[in-house]
Amino acid sequence: MASVITLAQLNGASREEFAHLLDGTYEHSPWIAMRAWERRPFSTLAALKQALVATVRDSSREEQLQLIRSHPELAGKAMVAKTLTAESTNEQGKAGLTQCTPAEFDLIQSLNARYNEKFGFPFILAVRGPRGAGLGKRAIIEAFQRRVNNHPDFEFAEALRNIHRIAEIRLDDKFGTEPTLGHQVWDWAEALAQHSDPGFAEQGQLTVTYLTDAHLAVTRTLVDWMKSECGFDEVSIDAVGNVVGVYHGTDPNAHRLMTGSHFDTVRNGGKYDGRLGILVPMACVRELSRTGRRLPFGIEVVGFSEEEGQRYKAVFLSSGALTGQFDPAWLDQQDANGITMRQAMERAGLRPTDIASLKRNPARYLGFVEVHIEQGPVLNELDLPLGVVTSINGSVRYLGEVIGMASHAGTTPMGRRRDAAAAVAEWMVLVEQRAQAAPDLVATVGLLEVPGGSINVVPGRCRFSLDVRSTTDPVRDACASDILSALQAICDRRGLSFRIEETMRAAAAPSHPAWQQRWERAVGSLGLPVFRMPSGAGHDAMKLHDVMPQAMLFTRGENAGISHNPLESTNSHDIDLTIKAFQHLLSDLSASAA
Repeated sequence: MASVITLAQLNGASREEFAHLLDGTYEHSPWIAMRAWERRPFSTLAALKQALVATVRDSSREEQLQLIRSHPELAGKAMVAKTLTAESTNEQGKAGLTQCTPAEFDLIQSLNARYNEKFGFPFILAVRGPRGAGLGKRAIIEAFQRRVNNHPDFEFAEALRNIHRIAEIRLDDKFGTEPTLGHQVWDWAEALAQHSDPGFAEQGQLTVTYLTDAHLAVTRTLVDWMKSECGFDEVSIDAVGNVVGVYHGTDPNAHRLMTGSHFDTVRNGGKYDGRLGILVPMACVRELSRTGRRLPFGIEVVGFSEEEGQRYKAVFLSSGALTGQFDPAWLDQQDANGITMRQAMERAGLRPTDIASLKRNPARYLGFVEVHIEQGPVLNELDLPLGVVTSINGSVRYLGEVIGMASHAGTTPMGRRRDAAAAVAEWMVLVEQRAQAAPDLVATVGLLEVPGGSINVVPGRCRFSLDVRSTTDPVRDACASDILSALQAICDRRGLSFRIEETMRAAAAPSHPAWQQRWERAVGSLGLPVFRMPSGAGHDAMKLHDVMPQAMLFTRGENAGISHNPLESTNSHDIDLTIKAFQHLLSDLSASAA
């Protein structure tokens, strides 16, 4: 086995020695290491990785293309001829590509040919996967089939991103290290994803809505981990189903840092949305407990039971309970099966009468921080693992319905129709145009339904949702007002009516400057560039913002940063960096408290 290398060796090496030590990190491309040598010294392994990424980013398009073409096809001619590099042989072997069935081999060869013909370079995939243990043939083939349909420019960038991921894992091999804590959190997320609501679980889809059996199973699992694996001093389930773990400071009565996120999901969602923000601080507490370390303050980790508003028309109900913003009227809302929220709570063993007592006293807390997967493409496109959030966009949501007249599709003349769906379609174009007219503004019609629709019936009703978000509340509200005025005008002209209900309103929540700076110092301590960005998505931190200082840290998402989707993904290296950033924030806070 080759001896491991160190940063001290690299920082003290000549250009040629440096390139020799990193040989094989990038397939048949020693020029990357030769140029990255000029970016020394490297304070961390993460800093070295970023220097290599920056070197490729600063190279010419032709050099980047040559780098991509330096990689072999998956299960291709080089594998058959046994001329792969040692690194590629190991990687393709771990992924099972050296044991393909004839049918699998033929399919991959067909995909290779189709991909090469379309893009002019081989399909590149980090086959050791997000945890480094190997993706498996099925996942590889699915990625192949999905990506062959991408736009050439996107796929060129995606190939480079996968090359950097391959290099990241190869560097671990050279340095004799691995992201142990990142692996732990990744494994926890996988275990939680085994619980899903009926109708989705059978299809291999992840859906966990408020107080279902799957939701309660996740609750029990978090409680068990906090008690048995992480060493929390207090673990409880509160009156709205939040899982609350407390790790005492040197003085059990000391002020606390609150952190956490939600563990419910959207329908057919991802494994990391919300849950990453629970599991990362759990890992930090686990390490504190394992080493017997206490801080000058306590840590309160909250697994918020509901944020997504999927089962009931109430969002942030669990974080709202902690800020005294739980609306008692929500208890009488019914789900699709006619079960009220009150009934669901009582069936789960919760006591709705105790909800008012959950309100926290802000004077007992230092602040609130939340880790979250980005849920967008920015960090992924910039090849950055972490981003510091500057503000959470303000948002407003509506559910509405346009009412016309259902009539025969064959006998009703076009000019005499009262078509509800056509009105909503016309309005949706205006929604898009209005949102495009201002920066940092988005508007989405995400739900669209024609109740009882039929192929030969002019739609008499059309239900819809509307979601408007912006970095500032006035911009958001002006857009929403214009959009609803446009709907009124369309309905008046078409002889229709509509009804609309505002289901959620959340003010923009700028990060507290001092807490944002703590995250910035934490990211910088890892040798990473500090990148600041707003959050377009709403988070539990928005609710806590009303009563205490808050700031967020984003973790890069893979697969173009997609979220609310089964393809939502991150890797154990980025999770590990997130944990280290969180640990640095705790140390920073301890130093200031002392």
